[in-house]
Amino acid sequence: MDIAHTIIALLQQRAPASSICPSDVARALAESETAWRVLMQPVRDAAADLARAGTIIVTQGDTQSDPDTIDAGPIRLRRGPGFPGS
Repeated sequence: MDIAHTIIALLQQRAPASSICPSDVARALAESETAWRVLMQPVRDAAADLARAGTIIVTQGDTQSDPDTIDAGPIRLRRGPGFPGS
């Protein structure tokens, strides 16, 4: 299971200005309701790593979030300046 790859793949399937929810990633990787919920923190951790690298941007509402502070609350994942193919 490659969470970072799944984040990138799901964003590539969307319009460049669109975003995804971390739960979209967890659900794509899990086989059951219980399993995807367990994956939420690992997905957030992988998103933070990708955001630090500039591959994606993490937002809360309309505000870009610091990747080191995305441990609580609803977030969205968007393509960043270093997104593949950008």
